[in-house]
Parts: sequence; C-alpha cells; structure tokens
Amino acid sequence: MSDQLDPSEVIARFAERADAVRKRNLPAVGGAERRHFIEQAEHDFMDYSLIAAADATLVDGVLTLRVDLRAGSAAAADEAGEGAKGDDA
Repeated sequence: MSDQLDPSEVIARFAERADAVRKRNLPAVGGAERRHFIEQAEHDFMDYSLIAAADATLVDGVLTLRVDLRAGSAAAADEAGEGAKGDDA
C-alpha cells in the first residue's frame, strides 16, 4: 500500500475537505440542532485543517504526520484565522 500512497496528495485532500466544511451551507434548522451542526462543522474544520497543515513523510512504509502547534507556527496562525461557517451564531 505504501508504494501507492503519495503523502502530498493526502494532505491536499484534507485541505479540500477543510475548505468544503468552511463553505458548507447551514441547513434550515434552529435551536439545538443548529448549534449541534455548527459545533460539528467547527470540529470537522479543525480536524481537517490540522492534517492539511501537517508535514507528511513516508519512510519504510510508515506514514508520519507532523503538526507544529506551538504559538507563532504556521499551523497555529491558520487555526486562528477563518473558522467554519456559522461560528458567529
């Protein structure tokens, strides 16, 4: 399997997923359902963004994703930026 895996393609797909979550329309629901949808979108965006910001290496069949979460890092700066759609509700 590792000979067919391109880590940069995996990272790109997660970046696309994060972007899709950010652009996702809110359904026509209100109250608790709306809050749940927004919370789930925020979690999805954070998860996908973290992986999209990772440095990926594939060595001897082991895929390693390295994410720098220290303040001032590129990943931390991206996380502080625009979040999932609807986070102002």
